[in-house]
Amino acid sequence: MKAPRIFLIHATALAIDPVTAAFARQWPEAQIINLLEDSLSRDRVEEGELTANMKARFLTLSRYAVQSAADAILFTCSAFGDAIDLCKADIAIPVLKPNEAMINLALTQATRIAVLATFEPTLTSIMAEFTQAAECSGRVLEVAPYFVPGAMQALSEGNKESHDAAIAQMAGQVRGCDLICFAQFSMTSAAGQAQSRSGLPVLTTPDSAVLEVRRMLQADDSFLPRMEV
Repeated sequence: MKAPRIFLIHATALAIDPVTAAFARQWPEAQIINLLEDSLSRDRVEEGELTANMKARFLTLSRYAVQSAADAILFTCSAFGDAIDLCKADIAIPVLKPNEAMINLALTQATRIAVLATFEPTLTSIMAEFTQAAECSGRVLEVAPYFVPGAMQALSEGNKESHDAAIAQMAGQVRGCDLICFAQFSMTSAAGQAQSRSGLPVLTTPDSAVLEVRRMLQADDSFLPRMEV
């Protein structure tokens, strides 16, 4: 049976290792291809908003994946939700946002959720996604955003210990919530420390996203044929 060809589109190299590890755990048979365009995250910070130019670049990346025989696309960049929605509407193969599966799972577990992010623009995008998901499911939801300054910089400099410690420290400050969600793939390594520090369950994005892509492409353990644009 032909292995499904999954394109992973990244706006930061920091997301690659966590999602690669998740595929190794959850779906090792899948063939994964990485597309990295890390100027997107820098431009998102500099512009202060998701511009029309950035959205067009996302469309270009997704169309390239289709031209390269992708069976599905998983975006790992959490600050670009509206751009990913455009890609979903533009191409025929399955497209998944990085937080989509985790958010749906979170809604089944809690009504008071803390969301931690190390890339501040991510909070704007994921808060909107939580609101939309709650409205679609008819659930009452309280979401509290927490930004962890300095953590992403530490990770980019190879200091995973400081990155994880900063996230865990912020998790320890969460109050009035029943569940913590990490907004970015790159935060996964801090899940254990954050759970110990906060005493709350912690959901991360990579494993839930991989499982959802697999569900989208499989039925009765049979890989669905590729759809064309």
